[in-house]
Order: sequence, then C-alpha cells, then structure tokens
Amino acid sequence: MATEYGHGYGHRGGSGFRGAGADGWRHRLPAPLRAPFEARSWREFGYVMLGLPLGILMFTFAVTMVSLGAGLLITFLGVPVLAAALAGCRGLGSLERARARGLLGVEVAEPEPLRTRKHGAMAWMGAVLKSGASWRHLLYAVVQFPWSVFSFVVALNFWAYGWALLTYPLWFWVFPMYGGQDGLQLYGDDTHSIYLDNPFEITVTALVGLLFTMATPWIVRALTTVDRLMVRGLLGPSRLATRVVELESDRGVVVDTAAADLRRIERDLHDGAQARLVNLAMDLGLAKEKLAEDPEAAARMVDEAHGEVKTALQELRDLARGIHPAVLTDRGLDAALSAVASRCTVPVQVEVDLAARPAPAIEGIAYFTVSELLQNISKHSRATRASVDVWRVENRLMIQVCDNGVGGAGVSGGSGLAGLAERLDAVDGILVVDSPVAGPTRVTAELPWRG
Repeated sequence: MATEYGHGYGHRGGSGFRGAGADGWRHRLPAPLRAPFEARSWREFGYVMLGLPLGILMFTFAVTMVSLGAGLLITFLGVPVLAAALAGCRGLGSLERARARGLLGVEVAEPEPLRTRKHGAMAWMGAVLKSGASWRHLLYAVVQFPWSVFSFVVALNFWAYGWALLTYPLWFWVFPMYGGQDGLQLYGDDTHSIYLDNPFEITVTALVGLLFTMATPWIVRALTTVDRLMVRGLLGPSRLATRVVELESDRGVVVDTAAADLRRIERDLHDGAQARLVNLAMDLGLAKEKLAEDPEAAARMVDEAHGEVKTALQELRDLARGIHPAVLTDRGLDAALSAVASRCTVPVQVEVDLAARPAPAIEGIAYFTVSELLQNISKHSRATRASVDVWRVENRLMIQVCDNGVGGAGVSGGSGLAGLAERLDAVDGILVVDSPVAGPTRVTAELPWRG
C-alpha cells in the first residue's frame, strides 16, 4: 500500500488561529449577534425574497398549462400540451436548483434523463409523461407557491420590523416630530393615544428591535430548511435512480479491481516463480550434462537447484495466499487473521466474535481488508502494538484495526486507504479512519452480513 502513516504533518499544522481583522472580531462575537451580518444570512434572505416572484411564475405556468392540457384531453391536442407543461416544469426546476446552489449552497444532482426507445416527437412525449421526475417537478411548482408566500411574508415582516424598531432612536432623533405628532403612535382612539416619545420607551423599543433583528436570521434559516428539503426531494434524482448510479459506479470499481488483481498475479508469476522455474530447468540441464564428466560440480548444481525449488515453492505459496488462503476456506476468519497477525512486525491481538461464518465473498473481503491494514502498520506506523477486532451487529460485519503508532493516516486521493475504501464501497461497505497526528490510529470497516 502507498499510504504512509504520519503523512501531511505540515498540512495539519499551522498557527491554529486567525489574526486580527474583520474575521477576527466577527468570530469572537456570539452567534446571535453576528448572524444578522453574516453573508449566509443575507443570501438566505435573498433566496426567500426571490422565491415569491419565481413561485408566482412557476405556479401560473404549471396550473395554466395543466388545466389547458387536461381540458384538451378529449382531443389529441391535450397530450402535447401536458408534455410541454411537464417539460417546462423541468426547465424551471433547473433554474431552482441553480438558485438553491448559489444562495443556499445546496448541491442537488440532475434528475434521471428522459429515456426514449425510439426517435421522434411521440416517443419524446411518452417519455416525458412517464417520467416520475417530470411529475415531481410539477408538484414542486404547485407546492412551492403557497410556501413562498408564507415565507416571504414572515421573513420580510421580521426583517422590516426588526431593523425599524432597532433604528427607532436614530430616526426619532432626526425627526422628533413628524406630521405634528411626537414619536411613534402605538394606539389611539377618540379619547386616548399612546406615543413612544420618552427615553425609556425609546430604549425598550430599540431592545425589542434588537431581539427581532437577532431572531430574524434564524427564522429565515428555518424557513429555508423547508426549501432545502423540497429541492432535494422533488427536484433531484429519485432514490431508485441514485441507487442505479451507485451500483453502476460500484460495478466499474469491481471490474477495475479484478483486472488489477489479474495483472498483479500475472506479473508476480512472470517475474517470480516462472523466472525461477526457467532458471531451474536450465541449471538441471547443465547438471545433467556434467553428471558424467564432473559429478561433484553436478551435485553442487543440483543442490543449488534444490534451493531454487524451495524459493519458488515459497513464492507460489505466498501468491496463493494472496489470492485466497486455504486456512480461510478451511477454518474461517479467526484462524486466517491469526496467521496474518503472526507475520506482522508488531505484536497484534486478534479477537473474532462471530457465531457463524459470513458468505465466502464477504469473508474474503474482510480478510484482505485486515491484511492490508496490518501491512500498513508494519510499513509506516512505527507502532509497538496493534489489535484486530471482528464482530457482528445485526446485518453488518464490523472490523476494527487499532495501533499506537504515529498517526496521520487518511483516506486521500491516490492513497492505499482510498483504494481500500473504494473496494469496500463496491459491496456497500464503509471505511472510517480516525488517525490524529501523533496517534493512535483506529480504522473501522463495515461490511454487509451475508450468511
């Protein structure tokens, strides 16, 4: 494996703080005080403000086109009108995804594309009408409008009243009397009137405005949380489509991994055992020719050939163990992992708590996962002890490998741990690395249990 424990010390180091400046004082303020001035709060407020005009546009388009199409269904003209309505909603959905990505930071993948078996307008209309994503976009166009009205009114009122009340002392000082009235009138009838025109009332008004101003970003954030859920749930790909994409990606990883393993086996055979066997055949041929002329030289050559045979057999055993060890097939994970641990350069404690054996494929992946992690410990960790724990939790096989080495390991691009994570992901597995600088390192792998 190419991963080195302890890599990236310089990247993880540094001062650990930001100096003086705008960001410095802003981060020292409590979250409620700095929220009204954060760019995120203003982006979310802008998203809510834009939501109403866009909601009116989408709702008007969707209701008009669908009503027209439904009314024309008694003729063939209703079908293309409905198809155009759904296609338009998909286009508006692209605009909404871009708005959510730019203002809310929500990354939503494109929905599954239209699949047509034939070419032509009829095939396209049929694909649009049969697409679940198209109808989800239509539902979003209808549902988003009433929600945008509610969120627009709530956000704008809180924002306007909050800043108006907070800045009331300022504009009361600039305009102490407006329209012949002192201060802001809270109540008035034929006999009574209440004005905010003394210092105590002005102070209380500003404090209420401060509370409104501090609460507004969090209220807007709660409103946009609903928008995030709607965009993800209605404008993104369905769970089935997402799962199909994952399976296609996993299949590619499995194919690439199998091809890489075959190339490795071929290279090991060609450069190792095969080359030794060729040399062995040549040495035995020379020994056979010298047997009559120089028996002692022939005996030495046969003795050297005997050593080559032992080396070749050891290489073949190592190669076979790398493909699938016999001890794993015969005795299971406990014995196989104990054998791997015995070859590690540091003492390893192995504990396998399994009442039954998993499927051979899962068992093999678990074995090679532990094997690669222990090789990593031997090469890079500088540890003095390690442990391997294997157990089952419901329908998952859990593996944890720990060491007290230098730490710093990570699943970064191109590393051995990244390749191992890809292999586990191909079978719905998970690899989690917890390796702070200076250690210890804890790598947890999770595999599906298949009996």
